[in-house]
Amino acid sequence: MTEGLSVLIPVYNWEVGALVNSLRAQRPDWPGPVEILLLDDGSRPEFRAANRLLGAHAGVQYQELPLNVGRAAIRNQLAAAAQHEWLLLLDNDSSLPDSRFLARYAAARAQAPVLIGGTSYRAAPPADPALRLRWLYGQTREARAASERRAQPYQQLTVNNALIQADVFRQYPLDEQLTGYGHEDTQFGEALAVAGVPVRHLDNPVLHEGLEPAAVFLHKSEQAVRNLAQVHRQQGLGTDSRLLQTALRLQRLHLARAARAALAAAAPTLRRQLLTAAPSLRLFDLLKLHWLLRELA
Repeated sequence: MTEGLSVLIPVYNWEVGALVNSLRAQRPDWPGPVEILLLDDGSRPEFRAANRLLGAHAGVQYQELPLNVGRAAIRNQLAAAAQHEWLLLLDNDSSLPDSRFLARYAAARAQAPVLIGGTSYRAAPPADPALRLRWLYGQTREARAASERRAQPYQQLTVNNALIQADVFRQYPLDEQLTGYGHEDTQFGEALAVAGVPVRHLDNPVLHEGLEPAAVFLHKSEQAVRNLAQVHRQQGLGTDSRLLQTALRLQRLHLARAARAALAAAAPTLRRQLLTAAPSLRLFDLLKLHWLLRELA
C-alpha cells in the first residue's frame, strides 16, 4: 500500500531553503507521495521574504501566520493541514545527515507508529565563544544514541525529528497551554505512554545547526524550567527529570529554603561564568536548580 508523507516544518527567523532542498532530493526514497509544509510563525520580514520563494516548488506549501502562536500550536496547525498518513516533524534549524535520511525512515516505518530519530551536533566546538554553551549542552545532554534513548522511550521522546502516524498525532495533540520554550514533548510522551502507543528510537539523527548565543539560551532554558514546574504542578509530570528529582528531594529534607537562598545569592556569578568561552554544565545545573526552586516555592 502506498503511504504518503507530510513533512511539517514550523519556521521562525531561519532560512529553510537548504533543508527543503535536501528533503526534495530525497523524495524518491519514500514509497509514496511527499509534501513539505512550511508555516511561518511571525518571523522577521527578511526571513519571510527569503522563505516565500520556496512555495514555488512543486510539493512545497508555504504559509504565514500573522502572529507568533508558539511551538505547540504551530505543530498542531501543521498536522491539521497535512494530507498524508505519516507526519515527519522537523525543526527549521536542522540539516539532514546524509542522502539516506528519508530512506532509513521509510525502511523502519513498520516498526512502530512513532519513530524518533535523534539529534546530533558538530564534533568541533563553534569558533564564536558565545555559542559554546549551547553546543556543549547539545553534545553532552541531547546527542544520545538510540540504544541509550530506548532505555526510557517515552521520556527520551522529542518532537524534533519524529516520524508519527497522522492519526496518532491528531489523537494526542501537543498541549497549547504551554507557552514559550520547552516540555511540550514531555506531555506528548506521557500521553503516548498512558495510551500504550509503541515508540521506537532509531539512529537517524538530524544535525542541529541553530546554536543560540549563551544569553538567549539561558533565557529559553529559564522558560523551559518554568514549563517543567507547570507540568509537574498541574499533572504530576517530569519526575524522570534529574533536576526535578533534586528539587523535590530538597523539599522532602526541608532544605529547599536554604538552598533557594544560597543559589539566589550565587545566581549572578553562575550566569557570568556561563557567558564565558569555557562554560560549565555543572554550574548551569545549579542555575537551573535556582530557577526551579523559585518556581516551586
